[in-house]
Amino acid sequence: MAQPYLHEHVTCVAAPATWLSGPSGDLTDGADGLYVEDRRAVARLVVTVDGHAPVPLGVRRTGAASAEFTAVLPRLGDDGPDPTVTLTRHRVAEPLGGTETITLANASHTTLRVAVEVSAATDFAGMGAVKQGRTGGPAADLAPKGASSADGMAVRVEADPAPAGPALRWEVTLEPRETWSARLTFTRTDVPEAPRVAGRSGLRVAADDRRLDALVRVGVEDLDALRRADGPDVYYTAGSPWYLTLFGRDSLWAARLGLPLGTDVAAGTLRTLARRQGRRHDRGTDEEPGKILHEVRPADASHDLPPVYYGTVDATALWVNTLADAYRWGMPAGEVEALLPNVERALEWLAGHDGFIAYSASDKGLTNHGWKDSGDGVQHADGRIATGPLALSEVQAYAYQAAIDGAYLLDAFGRDGAPRWRAWAAGLAERFRTAFWCPGGYPAIALDGAGERVDSVASNMGHLLGTGLLDAGESRAVAGHLAALRSPFGIRTVAPSSAGYNVLSYHLGSVWPHDTAIALLGLVRDGHRQEAVAVVRALLDAGERFGFRLPELFGGDDAATPYPAACRPQAWAAAAGPALLTALLGLDVDVPAGRVTFAPLTPSPVGAYRVSGLSIGEGTLDVEVSADGAVTVHDAPAGLDLLLADGSRL
Repeated sequence: MAQPYLHEHVTCVAAPATWLSGPSGDLTDGADGLYVEDRRAVARLVVTVDGHAPVPLGVRRTGAASAEFTAVLPRLGDDGPDPTVTLTRHRVAEPLGGTETITLANASHTTLRVAVEVSAATDFAGMGAVKQGRTGGPAADLAPKGASSADGMAVRVEADPAPAGPALRWEVTLEPRETWSARLTFTRTDVPEAPRVAGRSGLRVAADDRRLDALVRVGVEDLDALRRADGPDVYYTAGSPWYLTLFGRDSLWAARLGLPLGTDVAAGTLRTLARRQGRRHDRGTDEEPGKILHEVRPADASHDLPPVYYGTVDATALWVNTLADAYRWGMPAGEVEALLPNVERALEWLAGHDGFIAYSASDKGLTNHGWKDSGDGVQHADGRIATGPLALSEVQAYAYQAAIDGAYLLDAFGRDGAPRWRAWAAGLAERFRTAFWCPGGYPAIALDGAGERVDSVASNMGHLLGTGLLDAGESRAVAGHLAALRSPFGIRTVAPSSAGYNVLSYHLGSVWPHDTAIALLGLVRDGHRQEAVAVVRALLDAGERFGFRLPELFGGDDAATPYPAACRPQAWAAAAGPALLTALLGLDVDVPAGRVTFAPLTPSPVGAYRVSGLSIGEGTLDVEVSADGAVTVHDAPAGLDLLLADGSRL
């Protein structure tokens, strides 16, 4: 069955809960619902007044976790052309469920006597079943106090004021200019109460181009709403609704791109994943010693994958890279040192591969184990599906950087082994240079099982920038190909010349904001500033196109057509906002070395701007940049040298 579409849905999220509805606010079919821990707690929620359905007027998000729906009831109130009776629904997601406050307002000159009724039901469906277009079974009425399923899921309903009878129905008398409200609270009661982990970032931006302010603000709000605790630690769940859980790759990238918000989420993500680092060989879950997992799901959520699944080829290297970056941004040394045994196990997993880091399709899971994990996501330019074992280009770059970063961390804390990993990285770089480059002067997306280059011109090459794997000439060549891949709103996943190109495919012509943001940071690090400026402008245009809540992905056409099943919000897309600030400022943060270096993009693609509350180490940075790139620091953490790219002090 077809996956439900989401592009017109309104999402309110407070991980691990999320509301989804169309613009009317009603929950009726498809993916509509209130979900908690990957199960649907409310599948139907329809409000009527005297048996009439309100006519929707509009909806606005009032935060990442809340929205307000406004409708009118033209059959009620004074006769005349103007509506005089309105119904407002204020919706809030909370970690174990959510609330809906229904307000009826009478702006007419007559007294209203009406019946307000709410039809509420659930099917207890697992998110996997919903994603596949299947329901969880017959609906269970939630009136008046809730329902429970055969497998023990329980939903409680509380109404204030309480209805007089067994239905969620109120007889309401409204004098002119009066309002009446009822508050419904839906709570899943069979799971432990989730700790509240509200975000604490004080990051603020004021730019001549106010789109930057909005994109960063909304991104930070969404990241806060996607936070989830694992004991004392916090991580970003990957995205609503399909991936509202811990993902190795996604949670790491979101934390890494979001380092301007502080190191606490990166540290929490690293520890959460380290506790689950692979210890044994298990073909059923793809677990291997030293490997970082792909995702964790509740056992009752009806997904096709094992509840704890390790089918990812890139998360292990990304874990090491994220730890090194977090240390540079100020993660406390003691917390970093405690994770060094996990670093050593991760590096051994990388070194256990023969030649390149490669994967084969899982026995009970995904065919592809990189970030382009759809079944057709890795193709030759002629449209042939690449067959494994596959060695992805970006995974070799992550692994190279992980070995260099691992050596840096081992040296920093006086542990043995750094020379071995630097030598291993050098060997990988040489093998890559020999095997991956295509005749057109670009790196293949992968090597297939026969050693053939998978020669699509693909965005994966953008992840190679800034890792150190490429020499200067190779980096220039990649930057040029990325420019050709760029749409008006970001970098396409593959070039239009590919036989499999489709602007509304998942990985074969679409644009992913996180993919674009990663390439942007690499362009800045490698000095390709003109192309970086163009990418900044594209991301700002994309933000404006989607109301500054960037989706998981969108079409690679010139209109940025919505991808109908995309998650929104998605953590690594939301983290593109903070990452933009790193790119604009040209930040190179090295707290252990006691310095912060600025190399702002000039001329600035956003005009003059000021960033305050940017977290570095134990303090925050307040910096202003003029349109021509002059830097003025108003506040900075103590004990750090503030430098420009030429080495001069600020």
